Amino acid sequence: MASTKEIRTRMKSVEQTLKITNAMYLIASSNLRKAKARLEQAAPYFTKMHTTIADILHRSPELSHHFLDRRPEIPAEERKVGYVVLSGDKGLAGAYNHNVLKLAERRLRETARPKLFVVGLVGRAYFQERNIPFEEDFSYVVQNPTMSRARDISDELVQQFLDRELDEVRILYTEMVSALRLEVREQTLLPLVRENFPWEPPKGGPLLPPVTYLPSPEAVLDAIVPSGYVRGMVFGALVEAFSSEQSARMTAMESASDNARDMLKKLSLTYNRARQAAITQEITEIAGGAQNARR
Repeated sequence: MASTKEIRTRMKSVEQTLKITNAMYLIASSNLRKAKARLEQAAPYFTKMHTTIADILHRSPELSHHFLDRRPEIPAEERKVGYVVLSGDKGLAGAYNHNVLKLAERRLRETARPKLFVVGLVGRAYFQERNIPFEEDFSYVVQNPTMSRARDISDELVQQFLDRELDEVRILYTEMVSALRLEVREQTLLPLVRENFPWEPPKGGPLLPPVTYLPSPEAVLDAIVPSGYVRGMVFGALVEAFSSEQSARMTAMESASDNARDMLKKLSLTYNRARQAAITQEITEIAGGAQNARR
């Protein structure tokens, strides 16, 4: 059995670890609340962008636009597909990073001509270790999702799509379905797919109210798709990924704290047994010494 000093040293080490895991849990909880509030504040704007695009597409069923061009003339083996992968900047978040990175690696193997855009330090290190090249990485973005940072990412993607350097743009991220359920999502940013913009008739009847888009529906799409829809989708994915990371870290730190408390209970029991054994041994030695002295 270890000495009481060794057990006490180990108990102090576990207590320090418990303080750290508790602090990380509280920080993750605070970050999660802020991120969800930020997404809720921006949600009405993104919803309006989505409904506006749906209205334009419904009113103009024959509309031809470069953001709607799926480029069917390009065969699958020649299509350049861009994957934006959102990972974290830190670990200690359970399987959060592992799940999205594994999906990204599978998609890269399945695509003939992929282009990888990495968001997050964990993702960059992961692909560097495996010698998987990436087009660009956006570091220190996921810890504080903002519209300006989403703009930097979306502008690059839109420009490459317009320059035909990319034929498709997809984003991979983790969505927090509930506090205990995180799911990896894959969404297509470009080109726009009509089926993803269902139109709902206005309340009171199926008739369309008169609306005129000036100078033209094409010009309106040119304006709102890059700055409204794509940027909003990227920002929403950044916030969802950040929220998922904080939720996963809260769960991991709560589990680590529970394990630390259980370990402290076991160490405390072991410490008391060792101390009792040491006291018993000391009493036995004293009694034996007294008996020898009487002789």
